[in-house]
Amino acid sequence: MQLEGNCLSASGGDWPIDGGIVRFRSSDGYNATFAKQWKAFQLTQYDEYNKTALTRNRFLKETGWPASGLDGQLILEAGCGAGRFTRLLAGTGAKVLSFDYSSAVEVSREQNGSFPNVAFAQADILAMPFADGSFDRVFCHGVIQHTPDPAAAFQALNRVLRRGGLLSFDVYHRDGRIRPWKSKYLWRPITTRMNPDRLLSFLEWFIPKWLPIDTIIKRIPLLGNYLGAVIPCWNYFFTDLEPADKVRWAIMDTFDALAPTYDLPVTRSEVVKWFRSAGYTNFEVHEGGTGLVGNGTKP
Repeated sequence: MQLEGNCLSASGGDWPIDGGIVRFRSSDGYNATFAKQWKAFQLTQYDEYNKTALTRNRFLKETGWPASGLDGQLILEAGCGAGRFTRLLAGTGAKVLSFDYSSAVEVSREQNGSFPNVAFAQADILAMPFADGSFDRVFCHGVIQHTPDPAAAFQALNRVLRRGGLLSFDVYHRDGRIRPWKSKYLWRPITTRMNPDRLLSFLEWFIPKWLPIDTIIKRIPLLGNYLGAVIPCWNYFFTDLEPADKVRWAIMDTFDALAPTYDLPVTRSEVVKWFRSAGYTNFEVHEGGTGLVGNGTKP
């Protein structure tokens, strides 16, 4: 699909196209660890690869959007990573403009470039070169907590959404409670200063050894919730993933937790404030698979 000309900002210019990707930016910047991650785990989260419906079920449950029948609509996917959601968005029949801050978009382009209704770009969510009100739907999951300003990221997404359009995003939840996934905050002051190659190599050695122990800990009623909040290990023992995939997901998502430059959770009241400040009256904020999900219809 050609990049929709009428969605580009009038202040734009001539941007290079490299490998089928419009490059509004050219470096990995503060998301270099995500570029590394998605090039190392290109197909890990694709349902067809791991023989589950984890991605599909999450998409349908958290957005409330249909899996098909959106022909004629234009969807912006802000932050595609390796492209597991890109594939589902392509299946809706809508035209999809999918971008990522880093060169991780190259992975999604490789996996999803055969879809004639998808265009790819490398761009910054905080400096999108898209005109106001360009898109019928905006999808942004797993992204804005990894920007330097989640509130500004919400405002940017809202800017490019048309009136009456649908917005769906998620963000890590700062709720003051002890949870296993919050173990990363004990270690990030160290791991974010490590060489990413060294960190990934360590996790590839450590996680297969620790995962069986971690599984025992996290299965302990009540107490496991607290004991599991010390040593970071993303554990998918509760899913129907194959054993080898559980190890691979654990390595991938533990790296995802420990390596990124930014990890900025927010409170529920903050997300509600974002919506209300933008004039939304038809919106919902609820718990999702990785934190808070915000869905709304732009007034």
